[in-house]
Amino acid sequence: MTALQEILPGLPGDLPGPPRYGRRSVAEVLTSAAASLGVPGLPNALGLPAARRAVVVLVDGLGRAQLRARAGHAPTLSGARNLATLDAAFPTTTAASLASLGTGAAPGAHGLVGYDVLDPERDVVVNQLGGWDAAVDPRTWQPLPTVLERAAEHVDVVTVSRGRFAGSGLTGAALRGGRFVAADAPAARVGTALDQLAAGRDALMYFYWDELDRTGHAHGWESWEWTAQLEELDTALRRFAAQVPAGTTVLVTGDHGMVDVPRAGRVDVAEEPALLAGVRHTAGEPRAVQLHLEPDATADDVRALVTAWRDRFGSRVWMFSREAALAGGYFGPPELVRESVRDRIGDLLVAAKDPIALFDLGRQRPSVLSMVGQHGSLTRAEREVPLLRLG
Repeated sequence: MTALQEILPGLPGDLPGPPRYGRRSVAEVLTSAAASLGVPGLPNALGLPAARRAVVVLVDGLGRAQLRARAGHAPTLSGARNLATLDAAFPTTTAASLASLGTGAAPGAHGLVGYDVLDPERDVVVNQLGGWDAAVDPRTWQPLPTVLERAAEHVDVVTVSRGRFAGSGLTGAALRGGRFVAADAPAARVGTALDQLAAGRDALMYFYWDELDRTGHAHGWESWEWTAQLEELDTALRRFAAQVPAGTTVLVTGDHGMVDVPRAGRVDVAEEPALLAGVRHTAGEPRAVQLHLEPDATADDVRALVTAWRDRFGSRVWMFSREAALAGGYFGPPELVRESVRDRIGDLLVAAKDPIALFDLGRQRPSVLSMVGQHGSLTRAEREVPLLRLG
């Protein structure tokens, strides 16, 4: 047993339970959609009805709580059939949840265990989203076959998304397979998706929409700008659902929700040396920080570090060890966590309860402090996403 396990032997008593991987999480959406088309070997855990075509619209940043709060601005989504409330992957971040969606696996199996994570072989922190490290091979980092690859052996498979995502590391790691058809503007994406379905082939479509998340980060989900983006999304999906061919299931879900963090709640931990004493690397998300300790950290060093975080943030955060998180199923069933993935996860995890966001400007740009909307932790506002059926 390590010193950290002795100091933090288990999980906090008020920590929400792990995502419901295998039953009601984002990992079941694409697999269930493919299974509903008759693709063999994939479970239909969500019980979707048989169809000739299935479209999964992934709206980045569409949380259940945010949609309910602005329901009057989204009549199409609010009037859609609510199939389930799903759990995002942990951490509640795009890289982890989209990889779970794309592979049907939990983060401990697919290996994208955060926004920034440690590459243990090179001892460097790498980005899993827009700044994918060129030295990291996406197919080696995430070797599991994707749902799109498996489905492409049986039906037409197409991704409709922005052109800049076509060759991204995240696409190569978790959403590879089938054809990628690029369209950048929202209206163009809707038109392109309809054109692809018009051929009438049995098909699985992944349709990505990122405007809501980007607006939330810049202005907060409670802003008028976010509401305007939700209205545009709702209008576009009403048009889309009205024109898809008969026999097409249209599903809408999200990868995480969001919490607005006031400027006073955005903290640079690098300004407080005690919070990083004995820490070799910081990684993770602003609301789910992963601390990798120095290999030679003593029990006294670890105890001092935990005490410093407790003194600074108290009950505003949850703190737990990697071993406790793995045993508790937060990265998926413990027996399915790949050994090579374990060390990508921080030794100590700090997840926010309150509307705070924790940055390390020793390695991050100061501009990150301007981001209002944040996610990564286990609050309901971040972890719960809807699963809706249009039409």
